[in-house]
Formats: sequence, structure tokens, C-alpha cells
Amino acid sequence: MIKTGNPVISIYTEMTPNPETMKFVANKLLYPGKSIDLPDEASAKPSPLAQELFSFPFIKSVFIASNFVTLTKTAETEDWQDVIPAVKQFLKDYLEEGKAVVNEEEVAIMKSESSNTVSADDDDVVKRIKELLENYVKPAVEMDGGAIQFKSYEEGKVNLMLQGSCSGCPSSMITLKAGIEGMMKRMIPEVKEVVAEAE
Repeated sequence: MIKTGNPVISIYTEMTPNPETMKFVANKLLYPGKSIDLPDEASAKPSPLAQELFSFPFIKSVFIASNFVTLTKTAETEDWQDVIPAVKQFLKDYLEEGKAVVNEEEVAIMKSESSNTVSADDDDVVKRIKELLENYVKPAVEMDGGAIQFKSYEEGKVNLMLQGSCSGCPSSMITLKAGIEGMMKRMIPEVKEVVAEAE
């Protein structure tokens, strides 16, 4: 008998530029238009999905965005290929059961200042920085399974936060300096430097 109501979920994996991270893409929206970075088990409270993923001993951090989950493995775990089948099966079952991915109420409690959402008290330069991140940077880094969030702007210096596969990835620093800093300086003359901190 065919079960109705719940669609069949398929999950495929994509390599990211960071060898420690793997992107698991679903044929279903998990967190439409948003992303959340859960760098350790202690921070996993807003996501029931992440809480269960952390029960795998090899998972170090979880990043959830529109239709994918980026997982970072512990350094001790030899090879992604050994653990991918178990993770894919887990995600497939979890999503087919229609369980909650992110609990918005918990997210609201945790929401800190690091976000690309323009707020009323942002000055003109900060507004332009956030819009640039949202429109140009976000789509590109999401393809690689990560996110870059605005943290602060002061006297020509933009401070960003690297999340998901961007966090701790050697090539993300190059992307940041060559790509994002160059673009920001061109489009926002007030910006002199872009720096980043991984969470």
C-alpha cells in the first residue's frame, strides 16, 4: 500500500570546498529563505533535527539552510564515504516523518545581532553592506553549503561571521579577501577592509 500525505524524500550529497564539511541536499525545503548555524551540541536547542544529528559521534557542527544541511565532521572521522549512507538514511526518515526541522520560538530567543536583516537603526553604510551580502554573497556561499553574516561595521572595517562550510575553510578566507572585500570596496567606497571570524 502506498502511504499518502508524506512525499518521498531524496537526499543527495555535494562536496564543499571544506574537506571536513559535506552538504546534504533534500528535495524539500527545510528552512525556506533562512539559515541557522549550530556550531556545537550546546547550541542545537532551536533545531530538533540538529539535536538528533549531534547524536552521531562524528558530527561536530550543523548548519541548516533553505533545502540543505551542511555537516562538519570531527577530525578523527576518517572518511565521509564511510558515514554518508547512515546520515542520508537518517535525514530521509526524519523528513519523511514530517518532524520539525527548526523551532522558530527558540530561534527568536537566540537571535543575536549577527544577521543580514536591515534594522531601523542601521546607518546608511550598514544598510548597503547588508543588502550586498544578502543579494550577492549569500546565494554564492549557500551553493558551497555555508553562510556569511554581518557582525559589525566600524570606521571602514566590516566584521563578518563565517558559518557552515565557510567556518574553518581555508578557501573561504581567499573568497572573503579577494571576492567580498573587493566587491564591497567597489560598491561601498566607505569600506576599507573586511575581516571575518569563524564562530
